[in-house]
Amino acid sequence: MNPKKWAFILILPFLFFRFCTSIDTITPTQPIKDGNLLVSSGETFALGFFSLGNSSRRYVGIWYNKISEQTVIWVANRDDPINGTTGVLSFNQNGNLEIYDNTRNLPVWDTNITAGSYSAQLLDSGNLVLFQGDSVSGGVVWQSFDHPTNTMLPHMKLGLDRTTGREWFLTTWKSRDDPGTGEYSYRVEPSELPQLVMLKGSTRVWRFPSWLARHSSDNPEVTPSFIFNSTYVNNRDEVYTFYTLINVLNVAIVFVDELGSLKMVTWVGRWVEFYSLPKDQCDDYSWCGVYGFCDSNNGREFECTCLPGYEPRSAEEWYLRYASGGCIKKREALSMCRNGEGFVKVANTKIPDTSKAYVRISLSVHDCEAECLRNCSCLAFTSEAKGGARANCFTWHENLMDVRRFPNGGLDLYVRVDAVELAQHMESRRLNGKMVAVVVTSVVLTSVLIISLVCWMVMKKRRRRKGIQESDDENVELPIFDMDTIAGATNNFSETNKIGEGGFGSVYKGRLSTGKDIAVKRLSTNSKQGLKEFKNEVILIAKLQHRNLVRLLGCCIRRDERMLVYEYMPNGSLDSFIFVAEITRSKLLTWSRRLDIIVGIARGVLYLHQDSRLRVIHRDLKASNVLLDREMNPKISDFGLARAFGGDQSSAKTKRVVGTYGYMAPEYAIDGIFSTKSDIFSLGVIVLEIISGKRNRKFHHVDHDLNLLGHAWKLWIDGKAYELIDPFLEGSFSMSTVLRCIQIGLLCVQKCPEDRPTMSSVVSMLVSDTVVLAQPKQPGFYIDRSPKETQERSPAQSSPSINEVTISHLHGR
Repeated sequence: MNPKKWAFILILPFLFFRFCTSIDTITPTQPIKDGNLLVSSGETFALGFFSLGNSSRRYVGIWYNKISEQTVIWVANRDDPINGTTGVLSFNQNGNLEIYDNTRNLPVWDTNITAGSYSAQLLDSGNLVLFQGDSVSGGVVWQSFDHPTNTMLPHMKLGLDRTTGREWFLTTWKSRDDPGTGEYSYRVEPSELPQLVMLKGSTRVWRFPSWLARHSSDNPEVTPSFIFNSTYVNNRDEVYTFYTLINVLNVAIVFVDELGSLKMVTWVGRWVEFYSLPKDQCDDYSWCGVYGFCDSNNGREFECTCLPGYEPRSAEEWYLRYASGGCIKKREALSMCRNGEGFVKVANTKIPDTSKAYVRISLSVHDCEAECLRNCSCLAFTSEAKGGARANCFTWHENLMDVRRFPNGGLDLYVRVDAVELAQHMESRRLNGKMVAVVVTSVVLTSVLIISLVCWMVMKKRRRRKGIQESDDENVELPIFDMDTIAGATNNFSETNKIGEGGFGSVYKGRLSTGKDIAVKRLSTNSKQGLKEFKNEVILIAKLQHRNLVRLLGCCIRRDERMLVYEYMPNGSLDSFIFVAEITRSKLLTWSRRLDIIVGIARGVLYLHQDSRLRVIHRDLKASNVLLDREMNPKISDFGLARAFGGDQSSAKTKRVVGTYGYMAPEYAIDGIFSTKSDIFSLGVIVLEIISGKRNRKFHHVDHDLNLLGHAWKLWIDGKAYELIDPFLEGSFSMSTVLRCIQIGLLCVQKCPEDRPTMSSVVSMLVSDTVVLAQPKQPGFYIDRSPKETQERSPAQSSPSINEVTISHLHGR
């Protein structure tokens, strides 16, 4: 055989092996061009050029090589992308690894080291390492693990090298399609007792006192031990944390998203979140302010109280559910220095901000208390010691900030109080011992009262009177208009004065002899909704006074005629602005005006739920029941279906489900259960409708048959929530603010009522961009429909959510 053929046969296996083996190293003679990949030896990670979304901007990054969903865990030129495919990753003449843009003829990123390197290797850990020579023996001079972006991998440090000043921290992307440096950073805050903090700029957003996790259950929701092992190091040279995987075959990462949340996810054919922070409003660093105490399970609408011995700085702000101003001492003039003071225990707490805490080692709880009591500046202490054992003692000498209760776990915090507060606390404990007898007596008295109440209700039911009952609880001072006055004001109810019509009857515009414009709601004699709804609206709305509720001026009753007289709203209903085809009409609603309307509606609902004399559930909150006055201020109307709750009542059930399809919460539509969370669901629908300019019920998209809620959710999880914004929206606006409102809307329409925020939280989230938002879960009624179902149904065809009282065609009134 020809010797050349033999030689080719002999070297063929080696050639094949060379081309089938992944290249994991860059050398001065082997750069990476756009389109080439560097793959780690175990083929776990790949490095190369990539783009996000439909953008032409190119970045150099590292991602998982074998995972179907491209997951970028590190980006080199995150703030200076290349426009096009002309980039090259190579070594420059100084021995620095460099990304060069051949279009602009300039470097856009380099490793910026003084000791030149001659090779770079992508390791199976996801770490890109530069060596001084051409192998590991040359020594590491630079590594990507020292320059993380938004993702933390196993064995990657998060913390500070005290000797060199090098800091390892995560920073968020600007958006899911832009890996540029975002405004949030997650880092270790070094002190005697280090803590992990999320910052927005230089402002704390939330924190995690992770170093205590070694010794106690300070945070009962620490990283799930079945996936991660967390390690904390704090010595003279370094302070840092890192994690390892229990099972090395698992794929799990920690990352911070663009909204400042920490996520822990694992790959099981898709990324599944198993842990996240923040969990709720109580994780917000400044939610309850200085000396405030947050308890999300306190059974009240508002989570904030003050620590023992303190009271709200501003009672008015706390009444409005704004507690960021915090608390002050109840008795500023009373000294707490060797003046009979002591400590009151607050159990199961996330201890205060530890950046200014002091650590004393090997003390018992009693010794820790004595140490704090001796120092007049000591405001609180806690201890890791149990019983008579000795352990670390922590004391605070400055403002106590970011304290919350954990239902299970946490440490007991002992707060220093003055002698008066201490005596009151001890008296309260003494009285608690006598509560058993009091409770027994209360049960007997309550039984007697209940029997009396039942008898009273039976007697009341036997009264067969027409018109409005005039019992004590329904006695309202409401002006009565005579029929002649109303007829004269409405031109004898002429068709030219009619401005709306619905199941209740017709609505007319009128003008009184004084020149005041009014809207008259006239009950139709053949309406299925009659006396009950009329009486309900008179009793409820006459007792409610708020700038975002329509004002009831009076009523008119004459034989079978019943009418309600309202203030006139010259701009009509909200739906006539956001759902009309005329571009010029919808353009009147700039983003600033839309946001003001959203906030106004939310404030009105908050008043109904918490701040009015009665706790009122509207049950028919929708765009057509929001009226706009001359200045476009929103006012909630139509209380015919509303229900008032007692002080301790939180929900009710009805067999008669009435409302409007598309706005009803799933638990109400399906099971007849309604609560404040039902109105919050309806508010969420309105928020998404205002932002998109589309109806939830009649929404149609060429790519799917989801309703508006399903479409918004799909865009959200795809990172394209901005596509929901009304294309007719004019004027400048902050994209982050609009996206924040979309997130609030999705939080309100979550399927499970307990996942939806309270109205006080919704208002706070809307008016303050420092409030940290939770990640929404799947909305209710997130279903595919047949194209036929996307069309408007007639009332006879609708499901149980028929609203027989709705005014469906409404102009100014």
